[in-house]
Order: sequence, then C-alpha cells, then structure tokens
Amino acid sequence: MKIVLQHLTKEFPGATKASPQKVIAVNDMDIEIPDGTLVALLGPSGCGKSTALNLISGLIKPTSGRVFFGDDDVTDLEPENRGIGMVFQNYALYPHLNALQNIIFPLQNFKGKDKLSKEQMTALATETAKLVQIDRILDHKPCQMSGGQQQRVAIARALVKRPKVLLLDEPLSNLDARLRLQTREEIRRIQRETGITTIFVTHDQEEAMSISDSMVLMKQGVVNQIGAPQEVYDKPINLFVAKFLGTPPINVFNGMVVGGKLFIGDSPVMDAKGISDREVYVGIRPEGFILDDGGSLVCDFDKVDVMGRDKMIVCRHSAMTGVNIRAIIPSENTIASCDTVSFSLKKSKVHIFDKQTEARLDTED
Repeated sequence: MKIVLQHLTKEFPGATKASPQKVIAVNDMDIEIPDGTLVALLGPSGCGKSTALNLISGLIKPTSGRVFFGDDDVTDLEPENRGIGMVFQNYALYPHLNALQNIIFPLQNFKGKDKLSKEQMTALATETAKLVQIDRILDHKPCQMSGGQQQRVAIARALVKRPKVLLLDEPLSNLDARLRLQTREEIRRIQRETGITTIFVTHDQEEAMSISDSMVLMKQGVVNQIGAPQEVYDKPINLFVAKFLGTPPINVFNGMVVGGKLFIGDSPVMDAKGISDREVYVGIRPEGFILDDGGSLVCDFDKVDVMGRDKMIVCRHSAMTGVNIRAIIPSENTIASCDTVSFSLKKSKVHIFDKQTEARLDTED
C-alpha cells in the first residue's frame, strides 16, 4: 500500500497562558512512501517523528494537509477503519491473557461478513505466531516472557489483522543491545516475507540504517532529507544530517575555501574547485583519514583506542569545533607515541558546508 502525505502539518497550542506560542510538531510534510517498503522516520527527540506516525495512524488529526493510502483519502477516517497494524514502545499486551489470546484479541472485533469463527481465529493467530517464531510460547502470559518475546507477540497481534500498513513506534527501545540487534533483523525478515508497507520510528541512526529501504530524517518538525541509508550517509544535504548520522560522529572543523583550495587552519588539505572563496565547515568522517607522514593535516596526538578490527586515533586540532578528533584506521597500522600525527584525506569522506546556511557544497570533479 502506497502512502502519500500531502503538506501535512500539526500544530499544538501553547502549554500555558504564559507561553501561548503554538508548537508546530510536523511542518508541511510532503512525502510518498512506495508500496511494500520499510521506511524509517529518524531524528532526535522532539523532531516530530512520532507525531507524524500518529497522523498516519489517525490517532491524531492534522491541522492541515491530507493522508492517502493508495488512491484513498483516509485523513478523516478513524484508526480502526484505516487497515493499520501498530506496535507501541511499551507493547501494551494484556497481562491476564496468554500470547495466543493477545494475538487473537483484535480478530474478535471483526463484524458482519468479516467475522471469524473461534477455530478460524486460532488458526490465523497460530500461523502468524509461526511467522514471528513464537509458536512455542503461545500458552505463556506476558510476565513469563522475555522483552524480545513480548515484542514479537505485539508484532504478531498487529500482523494478524493482515493490515495494509504496519506502524512501529520505537519498538526496540526497551530491549538490551544484543536483543535489539536480533529483533531488528527479525523485523526486517518479517517485513520482507509479508510485503507490508512499514513505517518504523526511531532516534537510533544505526537501527534505521541497518533495516530500512529509505530514511526520512527530521528536525524540529521539518523533513531535512529522504533517501536510501547509504545515499544519505554519503551525501548529507546539510550539516545537521551529517552530524546526526555516523558512529563515531563526523569530525567538524572551521575551514576556508580560497582559490579553489580547501584550508583547515593554515594547511591546504584538498582541492575545492567550483566553490567560491568563503568560510566553511569541513566535515570528515572518522574513516576518511589516512595515516600519512607527509599528510597536510597535522594534529596533536592524544591516544590510540584499540577497537579489534580497527584502531581509533584520538587527537586535536585548533580548527576543530568539538573537543577531539576521532580517526579510524586499519588495525595493522602501527602508531608510535609522538606529539603530532599527520593525515591525508579520502575526498569521498570529506564534506564542505556553507558556514551561513550549513548546506553541503559540491566540488567539481
């Protein structure tokens, strides 16, 4: 099911008389989500991603704009009439019901020609439980399940209705790191097997990049960039996107473009043809540094952190906007204790941003 959001806006009134200023949680959101894809709504807390999900589900109504499922305008439809399945952050399982009964529960609300017999509901629930690999714990109540099992029951309950759209609101945030990794892989597998258009809300960029077909990156209610995860990582549209994506985060320096050359401090570090002379921010991904005794970027050496397959050099530079530079290099590189360390740069991992607008500037090849 294709989803189209046309100029969707949601305003909330001011919290108090002392602060009557309206809060625009979602601001003119205009996107299309292709049928059968898994799309992540990504951004920091308060950026509007959960509000956008609630607008799609019908739990809240937009101030302006329209929501389409396929060719159908569903803006004024109640949630139960939109054909959605939704999984919340806290799973919201009924504690007095076992897993099978929790999964069956939404089927009991079917009326008229859609009404199912008890045998049909049990068969459908059991089939869905097998899909999410919990068919062996159907007699367990929530208190007898692990967090990951509860999460799968919640997904099964959402899927059992055969929804047109599956909405997931930070469903992994209550799980430990290892279980989150396993469960997000399961969500991706289930989505591929069912082919249901899925929208996944998260503030975890690693989570979004690992399982989504496309990411919608938001800030303060505004969509900043839409694209495939690798595309957004490699070509961030602005400094916010560049800084939000990546672990360790991108290293940002104050720089200058002069005569087609990019300078960090007094050192020309690479060509910047096609960019007029101006002050800029220079973003360098941690993997964009090459250890090079003759390199033009000379930094004050601090320490080396061994990360197993890689090493991370921690160093400093007077033009750095943050405290430390983190440069990731292959583990086979040896680094002697010294006062300074020199780098050359991988051009594809260096991004130049206008200092005023913070938009990325492209160089000529």
